[in-house]
Amino acid sequence: MEPVVPQEITAELTQILANLVLGDNKIRSNAEQAVNDRLAQTPDLYLLALAQFSIAADTEVMRSFSLVLLRRLLFRAAPGQQPREGPRLTLYDQLPTHALTTLERLLLHSLSHEPLDAVRRKTVDTVCDLANNSMSRGRPWHALQAQTFTMSQTGEVGFRECAYRVFSGCPNLVMDLQTDAVLTVFRKGLEDAQSVEVRLAALRASVSYLTACDQHQLSHSLSLLLPMLDTLPSLPCTHLKSFIGSLTPLCTTNPNLFAPHMNVLLPFLRGLIMPSADSGPTPTVAKPFPGASTCFTFPPGVPDSRIHSDSDESAEEEEKELVRKAALEFMVSLSEAKPVLAKRSEGWTAAMVRASLEGMGELPEDGLDAWLEADPSEDAQDESYPHVYEHSLDRIACALGGKAVLPPAFQYIPSMLANYDWRLRHAGLMAIAAIAEGTNKVMQMELGKVVDLVTPMFKDVHPRVRYAACQCVGQLCTDLEEIIQDRYHQQLFAALIPTLEAPEPRVHSHAAAALINFCEGVERDTLVPYLDPIVERLLKMLNPGAEDGKIVKSYVQEQAITTLAMVADASETTFAKHYTSIMPLLLNVLRNANSSDHYKLRAKAMECAGLIAIAVGRNVFRADANTLIDLMINIQNSPVDPSDNMLPNYLIATWAKICQALGPEFEPFLPVVMPPLLNAASAKADVSIYSDDDDVGETREGWETISMDGQTVGIRTSTIDEKCQAFDTLVVYCATLGGRFAPYLTQSLELSLPALKFYFHDGVREAASRLVPLLFTCGKQSGTLTSQMVAASFLQLIRCIQAEPDPSFLSSLYRAVADGLRVVGIPSLTQDLQSALVQAINHQLHTLADKRRRRSETPEDDREELALLEEVEEFALEDMEKLLKMMDGQHPLLIAISSVRDLGVSQWDSEDERDSDS
Repeated sequence: MEPVVPQEITAELTQILANLVLGDNKIRSNAEQAVNDRLAQTPDLYLLALAQFSIAADTEVMRSFSLVLLRRLLFRAAPGQQPREGPRLTLYDQLPTHALTTLERLLLHSLSHEPLDAVRRKTVDTVCDLANNSMSRGRPWHALQAQTFTMSQTGEVGFRECAYRVFSGCPNLVMDLQTDAVLTVFRKGLEDAQSVEVRLAALRASVSYLTACDQHQLSHSLSLLLPMLDTLPSLPCTHLKSFIGSLTPLCTTNPNLFAPHMNVLLPFLRGLIMPSADSGPTPTVAKPFPGASTCFTFPPGVPDSRIHSDSDESAEEEEKELVRKAALEFMVSLSEAKPVLAKRSEGWTAAMVRASLEGMGELPEDGLDAWLEADPSEDAQDESYPHVYEHSLDRIACALGGKAVLPPAFQYIPSMLANYDWRLRHAGLMAIAAIAEGTNKVMQMELGKVVDLVTPMFKDVHPRVRYAACQCVGQLCTDLEEIIQDRYHQQLFAALIPTLEAPEPRVHSHAAAALINFCEGVERDTLVPYLDPIVERLLKMLNPGAEDGKIVKSYVQEQAITTLAMVADASETTFAKHYTSIMPLLLNVLRNANSSDHYKLRAKAMECAGLIAIAVGRNVFRADANTLIDLMINIQNSPVDPSDNMLPNYLIATWAKICQALGPEFEPFLPVVMPPLLNAASAKADVSIYSDDDDVGETREGWETISMDGQTVGIRTSTIDEKCQAFDTLVVYCATLGGRFAPYLTQSLELSLPALKFYFHDGVREAASRLVPLLFTCGKQSGTLTSQMVAASFLQLIRCIQAEPDPSFLSSLYRAVADGLRVVGIPSLTQDLQSALVQAINHQLHTLADKRRRRSETPEDDREELALLEEVEEFALEDMEKLLKMMDGQHPLLIAISSVRDLGVSQWDSEDERDSDS
């Protein structure tokens, strides 16, 4: 192909690219700067030179590298453009039409002439990026369309695969063509007899096409799914995972497509997720999964008679396990997207449940010593644990509910708990914990039987089973909060309290963790009779005494302190009898736990001391208040260790607890605590805006990425979490101290009003909305509140109401206005402000009415989700109604609120009704 750029440009670029791949950082940095300089001056020349280099370079490495670099550069921000400065322009947008035409021609040449598959795939990636971005800007690429269709019919396997890769990466390429013509091409690829890779590429292209179709196109493309599914049965195990994984996204986007094929899919998928396709022998107590040692065979029913070496067999087993997980993920994803399909397909739910239970029982038999020595915080990274199967069971339960999941689950769980193999006993307990959330409405009707199954497992001989029993009870206490504590506290306390003395640190610390979940839903009077034995054992965990001779693990001490804090919080003043045993220990921790490996222990001790202070009250706490405050001041004024990311939040939160405990007596300490608190509350969001050529695949620790205005934005979460904690603490100080908080009224109000629009963290906005009326109270009690403060606050609240899209925060805004008016009186709301408020409310009513009218056209299957959304909206309507009635009991908009309510979708009464209707 004839050169399209001068020879000197090609020569210069050749040298720059050679330097870019060198290991010398200085040379590479200079080459990167050279690229940026050339692109700033003549972007068209150097981008075309890169495209030409992808054809003319001698080596595979350099052709691939030039394609990758071209792809990254084309759509990065144009030089000199500031982030969020109008529409985002890229280098592509600066290219003249003739340069774009030449670029397209060069890439088409690479696509059709590149001899190596590896390089050609890089060409496909670049071509798809260019095509997608060009079409989004209104520039079609008809030549690519024609060439890709031609390549799909060629005799060369590599080029056929390449064509379907283009269709997959750029489905819009065929959206304007006759549907029958497109389906014919895709079917041909799906039935390609020569190459599995072509069939896989055609499958991915088909998935992309069906996902991008509108309803009209989709209705004419239903016949494509059968040849897509027909690619599966004949595949060897090595390819099956990729094919199933490629189909899975379609389960989420278009689950209805699979409805006619459920009866065919089930026996095939069941053969992949379970050891045998048939039901096998009847389960017994001793062997709940008979035949579970049978090997997988793929395709189902076709035995593999070849003899393998051990390494071959190991590799094959790994492949089978990957296929098993891929098939289960397909089934779970489809069930989540369209629960009614799973419920109506007999055997579908049972297969998923049994497969998940079997997978959960496949722990390594050995390794107990390592598990006992490991820190529990490392469990999430334990690759030997069957996280996938446990998570799948949780998802199945949440998607399908108790009526569908509990019967098949409890067909096996009782016999698992009675099994001789500790791994199945462990799995049975973890299974109950996994399904509790999704099945809680039905499970509570049989809760007594569940408790009777679980509590004997606390005496199991194997420590991992007892650990699982603690996990199970803790999860049940969360998912059936108050219900299980109220009905079965005797049985649960009888199991948990002795387990606090288990010989294994991992077990007794997990029993303490389960107690936290228990205490969160327990009534004070229920807890009090058990308080002494609980505290006694927690103190022993925290400080076992020298005669024990064992070094207490730090995670055990941290857990003991955390549980003591929760027990104190739940038992309130009754905890006073244990105060003198515990507070000195906590103060000692705060004095001495200064090394980096004790940072978490120190933070937990702070939290516990604060909660105990609140529980016992100021009269009991007063004797130690100054000591604790001095220790807190010393910690606050000590040099900051950047690695101690817990300290700022825990300091702020503990000061708030001390304030709550001391009440008005905390006032003298405000000059100590307020400067750093106001500094934290005034923090700006630490934000990074990533360009397309930034690698954000691995998010930095302490950062999260979100999409905003078409850009990828990184936010430092530690900064905004600390800001949220600071606002919550301002709420506590102002509510507790009232008029005594007056010296900080103006500063706090100046921070709160802008924070109502701090969209990076909902917690900051919620706290700010609560703080404004509290500051009114402070100002009124102290005589420092001015009419300008009141007017500015109401104006900002009304502006937020006008613009707020989130119904849950709208409720908070309405309450803030109403609470403020209760403090300062209705006359403080001037006529202009009243008009603005009514206009804002009217705007929100119109917006909500329009949303509900559009929802009335929503398919019936989505109405359950919409009912949950409208439940949130109903809270906003209630608070809106209360505010209007406060202003005028006969306000005309009250009728409008009733009219908007009538537009809502009908809500299901319960999960039972939901299940019975499906």
